[in-house]
Amino acid sequence: MYKIITVCGLGVGSSLILKMTVDSAMSQLKEKCKIEHWDMGTVKGKECDFIVTTEGFRKNFAEQNNVVFVNNIMDVNEVKEKIKTYLDSIK
Repeated sequence: MYKIITVCGLGVGSSLILKMTVDSAMSQLKEKCKIEHWDMGTVKGKECDFIVTTEGFRKNFAEQNNVVFVNNIMDVNEVKEKIKTYLDSIK
């Protein structure tokens, strides 16, 4: 089971929508997961298998290699493909 964190600036709006999109994507990939949504400040202290966030936060995660960046937080197909690519890269 993967532990995933979705991230946005305040940890309320975009990250919650992204959490639902990631949940749908992981379900389609038939991967079990637990998803939490957090803000930029809080996520630094959290442990997870990987993070999903938007391209706008790329500079904030420059030092991390466990981050999946998406353009459209509501596009299940985009999120699914990017997560699949990431999961394939770590297997």
